[in-house]
Amino acid sequence: MTEVVAWIGLGSNLDDPVRQVNTALVALDSLPQSRLLACSGLYRSAPMGPQDQPDYINAVAGLKTTLPAVALLDALQAIEQDHARVRGEHWGPRTLDLDILLYGDDIIESPRLSVPHPGLAQRNFVLAPLAEITPQLSVPGLGKVQVLRDRLGNEGLVRVAEAEWQAGASGSEGTE
Repeated sequence: MTEVVAWIGLGSNLDDPVRQVNTALVALDSLPQSRLLACSGLYRSAPMGPQDQPDYINAVAGLKTTLPAVALLDALQAIEQDHARVRGEHWGPRTLDLDILLYGDDIIESPRLSVPHPGLAQRNFVLAPLAEITPQLSVPGLGKVQVLRDRLGNEGLVRVAEAEWQAGASGSEGTE
């Protein structure tokens, strides 16, 4: 299989979210037939779903891989399980959420996977970190990441200071 760059959205709002995202990045870099190319800074955002839950910490990572899209999805779900992910209420709180945002230039519609990720163009907590590391990337059927990001603005989104997220990576309490 040919190498493809997959863009992965990371999010957490439970059990030290900064640590959860940082350890997920290490796990992404350890996936077979894959290597981490880039990672955005961390962003804090209000929850999309029920508002009676903590804010999220979000990031985006670029992963070069030869894993087929569904095998990558399986690997991401295994990482979520390693982080004690519980699939409860839709858009509810979670220790870790990993989403395939883009898989090369592919458009995928299957019962298990939709790429580009549905809603990508309406989520500034995905577009801001994606634009930080690859603003000229084109989303199939939607246009350039930076243009999509500029349409949404920054409402409710705060970039986490590097010192704060480095502290979370070293095991301190971080931001929550």
